[in-house]
Amino acid sequence: MPTHWNDDDSLVADLGKALRARAEVPDRLVEIGKGAFAMRTVDAELATLTTAGLAGARAEPARLRTMTFTARDAGIELEVTEDALLGQVVPPRAGEVEVQTRDGAATTVTVDDVGWFVIRPRPAGLFRLLSRSVDGTKIVTEWTTA
Repeated sequence: MPTHWNDDDSLVADLGKALRARAEVPDRLVEIGKGAFAMRTVDAELATLTTAGLAGARAEPARLRTMTFTARDAGIELEVTEDALLGQVVPPRAGEVEVQTRDGAATTVTVDDVGWFVIRPRPAGLFRLLSRSVDGTKIVTEWTTA
């Protein structure tokens, strides 16, 4: 313990300084720090968005969007619908997919033996997916929006 905390008044004064310093930290910096904490999945391989597409006729709005996230030995393919994300882990393997949002919320869904999963409701705002397969493979997508 530091020697300058040899009485309660010194300790309380230093705690007050620490609390005031925290209040001065910009909200954006706090958000970045929380994002860094989310890197606790650092043992998962990062899957980057390699393809994205829209489906629909030119005269009407697109009804479906596809995204493919690719890592070295695995990937995640997504179809974005009005109310859900329909996905498949490639190559197919059972496990689970966790949907992580920027506010720290997380929801886990089951991935069946052929790699299929459904996330409902569709995430609003930024999200990423963490796939954990029964064979131990972990991949995490970059942050994206649906």
